[in-house]
Amino acid sequence: MRAVVQRVLSASVEVEGRVVSEIGPGLLVLVGIHESDTDSDADYICRKVLNMRLFPNERSGKAWDQSVMQRNFGVLLVSQFTLYGILKGNKPDFHVAMPPQKAKPFYASLVEKFCKSYTADAVKDGIFGEMMKVNLVNDGPVTMQLDSSQSRSGTCEVAEDGKP
Repeated sequence: MRAVVQRVLSASVEVEGRVVSEIGPGLLVLVGIHESDTDSDADYICRKVLNMRLFPNERSGKAWDQSVMQRNFGVLLVSQFTLYGILKGNKPDFHVAMPPQKAKPFYASLVEKFCKSYTADAVKDGIFGEMMKVNLVNDGPVTMQLDSSQSRSGTCEVAEDGKP
């Protein structure tokens, strides 16, 4: 799973001329789902996004000190399969992204993880599979990219024959 996380002063999603979700200060999270992603990938992304220290501590003056949860800010999740686009010549190919029929329930479960791990009212999302206009006011700008495959790097997988 891939997440592009942007610290924002505000963000919103519009579908067919209608605002369907919006937040004030917080994080806009563009989410790409890889065809091989599992619940552990979603758990990793949820945990990391909610705990990333991307906000200053106004009392101590320390930069990069507080998470979105510590500040009680919003999180706007937007499904974006194009994060797994690969260029073949000049044409994008999205074959490694999870197919929509599997990705839709998987994405819905990710949104649910965020709601259960944080405050449901603070978590918003776009509409899966729709053409969306995403509006944001970057704060900083601060943009981070997270890949859940990093959570598995450094692990030693053992084959059936017992050898790494």
